[in-house]
Amino acid sequence: MTTTNKAKGVYAPVVTPFLKNLEPDTAELIRQCEWLLTQDVGLAIFGTNSEANSLSVREKIDLMDALVAAGIAPDRMLPGTGCCALSDTVELTRHAVRLGAIGVLMLPPFFYKGVSDDGIFASYAETIERVGDAGLRIYLYHIPQVSQVPISLAVIERLLKAYPTTIAGIKDSSGNWENTRALIEGFGPQGFDVFCGSERFLLATLRAGGVGSITATANVHPGPIAQLYRTWERPGADERQGVLDAVRSAFEQFPMIPALKATIAHHAQKRDWRIVRPPLTALDHENAQALSAALAKLEFSMPGL
Repeated sequence: MTTTNKAKGVYAPVVTPFLKNLEPDTAELIRQCEWLLTQDVGLAIFGTNSEANSLSVREKIDLMDALVAAGIAPDRMLPGTGCCALSDTVELTRHAVRLGAIGVLMLPPFFYKGVSDDGIFASYAETIERVGDAGLRIYLYHIPQVSQVPISLAVIERLLKAYPTTIAGIKDSSGNWENTRALIEGFGPQGFDVFCGSERFLLATLRAGGVGSITATANVHPGPIAQLYRTWERPGADERQGVLDAVRSAFEQFPMIPALKATIAHHAQKRDWRIVRPPLTALDHENAQALSAALAKLEFSMPGL
């Protein structure tokens, strides 16, 4: 099953809940995804904040299948499928396409550092050829401060020339607005869609011609972020952006994944949401209290959770 639509709007790299034995809590993930969808936020499952690289290929496939079996529309999912091993990337990507995902978010292979542009291009090209499905839509994932493997403008240009209908866009998590703007201005006219990797840049991205944001805090603050996406051309957009920035700043004082999980645990009144897989560690009580206090000052809430 394939889709001809393209992703746009706000997506959450959905945090993955775990049971006490560190197995994925499938039922809780389904509930969380259903709530996000009610907030008009799409599901970038297996992103950085999903602890994706602490999950096996089998676990990811099983979770994708469980979400679809639960009635979650696959065209609301943008799964992360980029792995260190080419064969793993192909397997995950092929499965996502067969399910009907709107696209895949694909890291470059990230274990080896200092690889050439030729090597990065070859990795994406080989994946595309092996998946062999005209319905495949790849959104490149540029997060060089974590992966240490940047995706250069030259690589994007080559990929678009070789696979113009497959290379659909990019998530730019560099945190460098000038890079995001260069991507929009350089490749947007070719139908290459740019998502910013933090809602801090959402308004600027939309004004420049980008298509939305794939952002960690959409896990906990989805409604207001989605509202700015819908209303960015209306009066008061800068003020709405300021509210988002304040909430983002509160979270950035702490390790992001444990902070997101601690916040969900608090508002859902489900302590197990705090669980992370090693090597990550849960937010300690003192920091969890400090985060809750900072958010309370901002009148933060998670309605409907």
